[in-house]
Amino acid sequence: MAYPLDAMKYQKFILLLTLTLSYSSILFGQETKTSNYIQNIPGVSVEFEMKAISGGEFKMGSNLSEIGHNKDEAPVHAVTISPFWMSSHEVTWDIYELFVYQDFDQTKSLGVDAISRPSKPYLDMTFGMGKEGHPAVGMTQYNALQFCKWLYTRTGVFYRLPTEAEWEFACRAGSQTPYSFGNDTTALSDYAWYKSNSQEKTHTVGTKIPNQWGLYDMHGNVAEWTLDQYTPNYYSQTSATVNNPLSKSTELYPQSVRGGSFEDEPLDLRSAARRGSDPAWKRIDPQIPKSNWWFPEAPFVGIRLVRPLKQPSKGEIDYFYNQKPIEDY
Repeated sequence: MAYPLDAMKYQKFILLLTLTLSYSSILFGQETKTSNYIQNIPGVSVEFEMKAISGGEFKMGSNLSEIGHNKDEAPVHAVTISPFWMSSHEVTWDIYELFVYQDFDQTKSLGVDAISRPSKPYLDMTFGMGKEGHPAVGMTQYNALQFCKWLYTRTGVFYRLPTEAEWEFACRAGSQTPYSFGNDTTALSDYAWYKSNSQEKTHTVGTKIPNQWGLYDMHGNVAEWTLDQYTPNYYSQTSATVNNPLSKSTELYPQSVRGGSFEDEPLDLRSAARRGSDPAWKRIDPQIPKSNWWFPEAPFVGIRLVRPLKQPSKGEIDYFYNQKPIEDY
């Protein structure tokens, strides 16, 4: 999250987030068995599925022997992840449009007038690729965060973006191969929409084979925002086993994006592959300062949701959601 933060407050927030993640691993063994669930949105006939991810330790990154390996994926290092839920599919326009345009009056009736809404884009942000069942695209990381806030006001459940480590852990689904299903790129078309089979557009979510943990389109279709600042040498700054790592945001660019998209080559869809956001994604935006909400030249970036096992306190949630974006000139 790239926001202008008071340093002390930010350190406090990171500590609270870390404690929440760590404490959830203790609670996991004490609660009734955690399972998958369907999240309904009150007042509308849309819902989405959340998959329970048990947490554990895995090897994050890739080494020189992996085809497509990049320096920012090294060194391979041990990471421990606390339990969480992750959405089985990328967020679709069916849900996202409620936040953008259609749900304003009903949300106000719930007493949450202060939710920020995206400015109406001057372009068709589906880019003609499809809407019903297709992943929502083109939003900034701040936009994605405000969507999570809207979900919280409607459902009472704290949702956020995954950390880079959570995302890779979930994508790998217990594997250590370049893709969750193995090494063979000839099998990629069974699991992913990418450059050679996508016809240069998004596709309905969940139409390919999911990974071993029931998560669809982790490879391809659209890339997905994470919570982290993209730091190329971040892995080299760690030692021993790292618990729930998060690269704290200090700048607007670049933020970490994972998974590859419909316009990418197979090597960019690997579980370890990393990418940072780019100001060029707003190059044709005529606003000064540029929009906090939309990337008109990034029709390949979308959202996948995470819910930590233990919901933070109301104060922690408010602090997390209500940070102000940095203006983008």
